[in-house]
Amino acid sequence: MKSLPAFVLAFVAVGLVVAAPSATQQPTFRSSANVVAIYATVTDRDGRLVPDLQQEHFEVYDNGKLQPLTLFRSDVQPITVVVMLDMSGSMTLNYEFLKVAAERFVLRLLPDDRARIGSFSDKIQLSSEFTSDRDALIRFIHDDIQFGNPTFLWDAIDVSMTALADEPGRRVVLVFSDGEDQRSQRVGFRDVIARAQRENFMVYAVGLQSEILGRRTRPDRNLRRLAAETGGGYFELRRTDELNSTFTRVADELHRQYVMGFEPEDLDGTVHKLEVRVKVPGMTVRARQSYVASAESTSTPVVAP
Repeated sequence: MKSLPAFVLAFVAVGLVVAAPSATQQPTFRSSANVVAIYATVTDRDGRLVPDLQQEHFEVYDNGKLQPLTLFRSDVQPITVVVMLDMSGSMTLNYEFLKVAAERFVLRLLPDDRARIGSFSDKIQLSSEFTSDRDALIRFIHDDIQFGNPTFLWDAIDVSMTALADEPGRRVVLVFSDGEDQRSQRVGFRDVIARAQRENFMVYAVGLQSEILGRRTRPDRNLRRLAAETGGGYFELRRTDELNSTFTRVADELHRQYVMGFEPEDLDGTVHKLEVRVKVPGMTVRARQSYVASAESTSTPVVAP
């Protein structure tokens, strides 16, 4: 496969980010180039992941204009992820199913991946630090998660992004919820999606339709939009027995994504529309749909392979 030099630059609101391919240590380096990094998931007609395409199979458009790619990689890139779980009252009968599914996700993390576990209701909590220690993460899932009542969904995602803000590389929020936002105190949906665009966070959302006291709940409809905008994935489930396979699917997707990038022509401080196309019949590509072309966001180099 044709490849570029072994580095990955990500254009984010606080600087440039580079995802390390597989090294446990991530030495710092400096570069003057501004590269908009895009992580893309490709599936075939049957929904199976397609991990073996090459650079010539992709096209990237910035505000409708085709861009030459200055980087392309298809090897496994490490992730930094916050797993944020809905522990509000409507989840009472499904707590244990969700814990087992979250454990399945953690078990599929690779040695260079790092994670924190969180939960939310009317209170939001996070494990103390990002770690690659899967045993510690699983212990937190089963022993330290707290329960509550209302669903402060957007606050929880905002807290997750804040936890990820100073982390290098690909930054992912994996959020699970079975209901609509109920009176978030700090932010609303528009704030969350604007921040995700500005700072380049990827959001995966798993929603569950559930029933409690004869009332059926559905996940907030804006979760689908947030996932699509940021290049993540959205999965809405009807049965708890689909949780394990869905969390496993998310882990597989995150480890089979392509990363590509281009140097923007105009850092005008506005939101630019992004479109990624795959030139293979029967293939579907999912990637972030916008970025903020801000000169301020190109001033701080961060991490290298």
